[in-house]
Amino acid sequence: MTAETIASPPALIEVIQGDLSAYRQGNIGIDYVHRFESGKPGPHVLINALTHGNEICGMVAAKHLLDTGVRPRVGTLTVSFAHVEAYDAFDVDHPYENRQIVHNLNRIWSDELLGGTEDSPELRRAREMRPVVAAADHILDIHSTSQDVVPFWVYPDFARNADVALGIGLPPVHLVMPNGLGSGTPLIQHGRHAGADAPGAAVVVECGQHFKRATADVATEVSLRFLAHFGLIARETPPVTEPQRRFELLQTLMVKTRDFAFTRPLIGFETFAKGELIGIDGTEEIRSPCDDCTVFMPTREPIVGREAVYLTRPIAG
Repeated sequence: MTAETIASPPALIEVIQGDLSAYRQGNIGIDYVHRFESGKPGPHVLINALTHGNEICGMVAAKHLLDTGVRPRVGTLTVSFAHVEAYDAFDVDHPYENRQIVHNLNRIWSDELLGGTEDSPELRRAREMRPVVAAADHILDIHSTSQDVVPFWVYPDFARNADVALGIGLPPVHLVMPNGLGSGTPLIQHGRHAGADAPGAAVVVECGQHFKRATADVATEVSLRFLAHFGLIARETPPVTEPQRRFELLQTLMVKTRDFAFTRPLIGFETFAKGELIGIDGTEEIRSPCDDCTVFMPTREPIVGREAVYLTRPIAG
């Protein structure tokens, strides 16, 4: 069988990236971080955008909250644009290349890396934002995908996260991580948010393909529902009627060689039988560990040292 990677069509960019310099001056001494306190008891909620520079749906959602004057009626709301340096590196002819500059900003939130001596734009920004993340009780980190697939949640396997995602209901697909991400420490598992005794929910929402208007719409809607869920805003949320589908992360596979390729084009949510060949990486075969193995976020362009694919299985019930 010949292995191959999917040939992605040119990106159709429906949401235009704009200058964010007007949002640089925050109000807590950290660029692009805006905090609003109600003066009344309640949770501290962080809505974070642009962990990756080309995942612009979060930028649209964050701008909506700021531009329309959304303010908490209880507790505290923080809105942040994480990686504006990568965002500003956007090139319309190469729209996938400004995800990061050196490091993946969503894999470096360990105490070892943030407290170490290594340097990069991402490590500098994470160190700046460390107190922002630590201060929040509940975190919504907004992301998008390179392939055009249905939106989904990603969160560690704690009831506090599942209760929020299931309660909000949009999106109706959940990627649950029993043992972490498997390729580094994401923002939602930094510090006190990592353990079973964390103060609240910390979740990622993957809103759809990077550059689609519908993806930005999902990001905005989920942000508003997240705030309403915790009582920060008064907003009628539609009842959850769509069946919720949950998947357990089994393996995170990294690209090891330049010869990595899938056996057939994948965009995500394809299923494989136990033992079926999914791809090759040099001389190594990648085979499905179980029946109904469902792939999430297969790479559109294999890069050595980055994630190749996430292997999951459906959670019954």
